[in-house]
Amino acid sequence: MTVTLSYFDFPGGRGEDCRLALFLAGIDFVDDRVQGPQWPERKGDTPFGAMPVLEVEGKGKLGQSNAILAYVGREHGMHPRDPWEAARHEALMAAAEDLRTRITHLFTVKDAEQSKAAREELAAGYMQRWAADVAKQIAGPFVGGDQLQVVDLKLYVLMKWFVRGGVDHIPTDVFAGQPRLVALYEAVGAHPKVAEWNARFAEGG
Repeated sequence: MTVTLSYFDFPGGRGEDCRLALFLAGIDFVDDRVQGPQWPERKGDTPFGAMPVLEVEGKGKLGQSNAILAYVGREHGMHPRDPWEAARHEALMAAAEDLRTRITHLFTVKDAEQSKAAREELAAGYMQRWAADVAKQIAGPFVGGDQLQVVDLKLYVLMKWFVRGGVDHIPTDVFAGQPRLVALYEAVGAHPKVAEWNARFAEGG
């Protein structure tokens, strides 16, 4: 059975946590890295006009990163079996998308000074509240305790965007005030399989 994950060719965004989930699950998948010029002709062949897309031979195509993560997690022991705990993890994944959406919306601000001010305001306000809300729900070191699950990968990839200085005018230590969140990021990055994946693309942990 062929499994293919299609996403843009860079080590971040909504597709990277799905790649990590598949890799940690031990799934031999086709890592279909779409180049920018290819996207317009491929967009119409996706479930929702967006990526990532998971295609499983004999099943079809699945869109939306959180749905992909939950599917892979359920199939391979990386998502809670208890319905309440699973829903709690899925709520955190949705919260991660809320923050990502807030950030990407700011990319539409063209004026340099307005963009700088908006990003600094987001970092000092919304992002601090977001981090506090998420941190309260982390058992430690991972969301559910000792076992790494797909929600942890989601949070790790999102946090990595900021920790690595990927967004101008948002400090790399923007989450420093939430030790549990920082500890989760470090624990995921130190996981042997995550470190192996990152080293494969010279990305560090």
